[in-house]
Amino acid sequence: MTPLAAVIADEIRSSGPMSLSRYMELCLLHPRHGYYSTRDPFGAQGDFVTAPEISQIFGELLGLWLAQVWLDQGRPAPFTLAEIGPGRGTLMQDARRALRVVPGMGDAARLHLVEASPHLRAVQQQRLGAVTHLDDITQLPQAPLFLIANEFLDALPIQQFRRVAGGWAESLVGLAGDGTLRPGLGPVLDLDLPGEPGDVIERCPAAPTIIGQIAARVAQHGGAALLVDYGGWNGRGDTFQALSRHKPVDPFAAPGTADLTAHVDFAPLAMAAAAEGCAVGFTSQGELLTALGIEARAARLTAAGDKGAAEAARRLTHPDSMGQLFKALAIWPAAAPSPPGFLALGGAALAGRGI
Repeated sequence: MTPLAAVIADEIRSSGPMSLSRYMELCLLHPRHGYYSTRDPFGAQGDFVTAPEISQIFGELLGLWLAQVWLDQGRPAPFTLAEIGPGRGTLMQDARRALRVVPGMGDAARLHLVEASPHLRAVQQQRLGAVTHLDDITQLPQAPLFLIANEFLDALPIQQFRRVAGGWAESLVGLAGDGTLRPGLGPVLDLDLPGEPGDVIERCPAAPTIIGQIAARVAQHGGAALLVDYGGWNGRGDTFQALSRHKPVDPFAAPGTADLTAHVDFAPLAMAAAAEGCAVGFTSQGELLTALGIEARAARLTAAGDKGAAEAARRLTHPDSMGQLFKALAIWPAAAPSPPGFLALGGAALAGRGI
């Protein structure tokens, strides 16, 4: 039993079976034994590889996306340049290198990183230099906001419900007879949701709130937000998973030692942003990067001696790899021009039709 498993077992004995949301929160962010509090999980030597670790192209193109939006909105200065869940700081390092070629943008940027892990904060500080670290979105300045995030939303704790006879039952984590952790179902709930027996729906309570707070700043002060993650639109099914050393593992076997994630449902996030008065766009990662010129950038890097650039570009954009699984959500002021690669969704699309 891992140290965190003992902590979780004690809480279950004291308070009863816990929600999957609480379980994920403890596994990922417990201050002493949580996954992100104790390790650097990224890269070939970690548990998973993210797009910025595959190639510098990803971060550079997102940086140029921010730069074009900044230019289109009249070069506001100063402005908040922000990332939530910045990992090692690789994405922001590459993005800043790209946006600094735009006259005045680097000088106008005030870098803020929203990061909960003390370990990763130290890694980011070493890579990026002087940064302002924040505990949560609410601490972002009331100023023009240009924000990016990659694989942040998928790690937010989820609630999960399964359709059973008589209604829906929430997925809980309890104890087996031998004291080990095991998943189970709570009492039947009368939820007003359609579904067939065995259907699973997942909800992330924190995500719409976070997106709403970002959108409120963008609507009031200008700027834009670009969030990239794997998921879909009005998705269903059991997507809760654990990864360790790049392989799926039992999420309940060794809490605190594996990454826990779930697919992102972008529909309620788009609706939360629209409710704050923002325009919203949605596309696949492959389509976005292609629109931003990934093929030309990969060709230039190849000509400069980067032998892996072409394969990296393919991995980031091809439908059989990351191109279709990963999606991109853009948020910008309703009166501002649409950012590169996006068109504003209409009311019918935000209601779930036409996506």
